[in-house]
Amino acid sequence: MLRRNLSIRRHNVFKSLVFVLRIGIAWLLAIMLASAIWNELPLLGRLDWPVAIAGMITMTLVVAAAFSHVGRVRLIAGRVDAEALGNRQRRQIEVPFEAGEVFDLVDAAIRELPRVHDVESARDSLQLRARVDRPQNYGDYPLGHWNPMRWFGIPRNQILATVVPGHDSASVTLICEPESPAWSDWFLVDDGTNFENAEAITRAISRRVAERRRNEKSQAVQTATEKELTVAKLSLLHAQVEPHFLYNTLASAQLLTRSDPPRADEMLGHLIQYLRRSLPSADNELSTLGAELERALAYLEILKIRMGSRLAVQVDVPENLRTTPLPAMVLQTLVENAIKHGLEPRTGGGTVWIRARRSDDVVAVTVADDGDGFNTKNSGTGIGLKNVRERLRLLYGAAAALSVVANFPSGVAATISVPPAAPPAFEQDDRHV
Repeated sequence: MLRRNLSIRRHNVFKSLVFVLRIGIAWLLAIMLASAIWNELPLLGRLDWPVAIAGMITMTLVVAAAFSHVGRVRLIAGRVDAEALGNRQRRQIEVPFEAGEVFDLVDAAIRELPRVHDVESARDSLQLRARVDRPQNYGDYPLGHWNPMRWFGIPRNQILATVVPGHDSASVTLICEPESPAWSDWFLVDDGTNFENAEAITRAISRRVAERRRNEKSQAVQTATEKELTVAKLSLLHAQVEPHFLYNTLASAQLLTRSDPPRADEMLGHLIQYLRRSLPSADNELSTLGAELERALAYLEILKIRMGSRLAVQVDVPENLRTTPLPAMVLQTLVENAIKHGLEPRTGGGTVWIRARRSDDVVAVTVADDGDGFNTKNSGTGIGLKNVRERLRLLYGAAAALSVVANFPSGVAATISVPPAAPPAFEQDDRHV
């Protein structure tokens, strides 16, 4: 291990010396050329000492700047090699998102860089350019503008980012370089600022991708939990099957067996139909409008026998809409609300309407009554309607809705709006409700 560390140190020292030597040789050749031109000047060419002093000062400042560059690169990169020491940095970053999303990530990461300005964003071509002022990490250069490291070139960096779309991901080509020609790299150093910019942008993109993944996982867990809770509530609802309703129905059937056996038999037939449609659906999240309508009608037929002429039912649901996917028990909930809070409290009873219509890509199913309406005394707790809204949201998102309004001239009208097809993420069981 010790030998390996010594070998790495020797390699770093060798790379550093080679880099400083390259810079020094380039400037030495430039000074020799300037000296040759000076010697050809009339009168001034006889004076050698100004050229010698200027050359010595220039080489001292250049070598000092080169060593400073090497030291800073080793500090921020943790290594010294040709890639880290170079003024021009290139990164290839693979991001597992669609090209447009990746472009937004890169754009945000570049705009958050310190001292960035003149950001040019071309979304159609998936390219982005920007300029970044260099920080004065160690103060201004000695001698200011007389320092040879400030004689030419622009002390500013530029960034070019290009997003290349892929099948399920995108590739980002990132170039960070000085705002000066490539030949200037033989004479000038950037103090590791372009390496720093490239690493900062790469870290920002990685952080945003990781944050996006965490948010997606968190939302998935939350949605799964909410869905499990809603399904559990639905299972409990199915298991209960309204005990008071069953008790009253069986008690009524018992009385009718003595006074009117045919009507008792009819009531029991409707009860069997209702239970057949209710109990098996406890383990299935999605039903159809036709199946839910049969359940609701069986329920209403039982109530018609119990309530007699106090209850009337009108159904207007076209056959071609009965295959519309619909969450189990939502229609039943609306029908029960219409009976319990609208018609049963009224001495004269009333009518329940069930109607379905399709408009464009929406199927609207309405349950209306002409009962007491929004009467505070009979309005209930609202838990049933809240569960209906929550289940629609979990299954369809913003594509489904529940609206409850006053019916004219009296009563309430509740309308469920759903797409005509099942949600894309929903995988239907082979079993049918």
